[in-house]
Amino acid sequence: MDYTERLQNVSVLGAAGKMGSGILLLTALEMTDLSLKPENKGKHFVLNAMDVSSEALSGLMKYIRAQALKVAEKKIIALRQVYSDRKDLIENFDIIRAYTEDVVSIVRPTTILESTYQSNLIFEAIKEDPALKVKIFSQINNNNPNKPWFFTNTSSIPITNLDKEAGLEGRVLGVHFYNPPAIQKLVEIIKAENTKDELDVFAREFSKKLGKIVVPSNDFAGFIGNGHFMRDALHGIQEAEKLAGEMSLAEGIYCINKVTQDFLVRPMGIFQLIDYVGVEVCSYIMSVMNPYLPNENLHSSLLDKMIAVGVLGGQNSDGSQKDGFLKYEKGKPIAVYNIEKKEYVAIETFQNKCDEKLGAMPQGIKPWKAVIGNKKREEVLAPVFAQLKEMNNLGAKIAKTYGLRSCEIGKQLVSDKVAHNEEDVNTVMLTGFFHAYGPINNFFN
Repeated sequence: MDYTERLQNVSVLGAAGKMGSGILLLTALEMTDLSLKPENKGKHFVLNAMDVSSEALSGLMKYIRAQALKVAEKKIIALRQVYSDRKDLIENFDIIRAYTEDVVSIVRPTTILESTYQSNLIFEAIKEDPALKVKIFSQINNNNPNKPWFFTNTSSIPITNLDKEAGLEGRVLGVHFYNPPAIQKLVEIIKAENTKDELDVFAREFSKKLGKIVVPSNDFAGFIGNGHFMRDALHGIQEAEKLAGEMSLAEGIYCINKVTQDFLVRPMGIFQLIDYVGVEVCSYIMSVMNPYLPNENLHSSLLDKMIAVGVLGGQNSDGSQKDGFLKYEKGKPIAVYNIEKKEYVAIETFQNKCDEKLGAMPQGIKPWKAVIGNKKREEVLAPVFAQLKEMNNLGAKIAKTYGLRSCEIGKQLVSDKVAHNEEDVNTVMLTGFFHAYGPINNFFN
């Protein structure tokens, strides 16, 4: 079965979710482009969008239509050539409408798992629950005569476990898109112990056609991205708890969030990133990874406490940020959750005191937004961080410790053979997390 044949009948599980909808969109566009090639004229392409909620699927189809229209507008010149044999399509808006309809017509929304029983390829983006994944994979595998390939978007569960428990005989591959898939360039590809080589070859070709950057990861719980992020997040939590000895925990959280964003020139502070991913999600990923880490304890009682009181973070269906460690207004943090009092404390009530305690930042330091677009940004950052190394205020000390720990985590991923090399670790953090510089560096040594 060649590339085109594999993509003639595809299913996406969890299609209406944030990850699933992005994967579905990208797959629908690639399948549509294939269907419009002269050599594929007359071939039938089907993309099952499977989810448990009919209402969510209705919203998904509106999303697919709107995004397909935007894509058509951007590549109208190429589409004029694609539709050159259609004499009924004269104006640009005719071609844009035709392409949009072609994309939408491929997608079949469904709440019935049986729809997947004829697919050659299954993209899975359901809840991060290994038992549920195994159950669904097994059901499809036992009822699908095509011996389908399974591409799982898991960000933490070892692929080998899924392969063995679902009896897939090497027909499963970790294809971890980053959030949101339609925008994020990074894809981590993870082979299980017995994954067939042809799955890896196909996934790389597919990812390349989507314009993605592929980084291979070995099959170790958490892989590269979460392997770094979860340890980085735990370090941030522990640093905030240390500060709570001389200030309130809410103030400590504010301080660590500020240092990780402003002093370390990151796109957002570590507590804001935890909120973005979701407090409960972070805790769950740690629990998945922890059994595979005999020399570490990847667990936070603070996350447990937040979950117990229902402060979970994450995102609303429209992409807006839910409140977590921080309370947000128009996407910006305005308060910090006080776990003892179970209420939010406005940042403005203690910001000046905390900023004064942290001390000044290095001269010439710029926010992440002003740095990220500079191709020589590491050269710009080097003198700033050299200056920070010589500073002794609280903010600088925390930043130096944080930078060194981040580097240590990155090198650990290589020594533990999770990542193939240091460059892959840096690529994941640069591309998947939008960092301005890789964690493995000499800035803080």
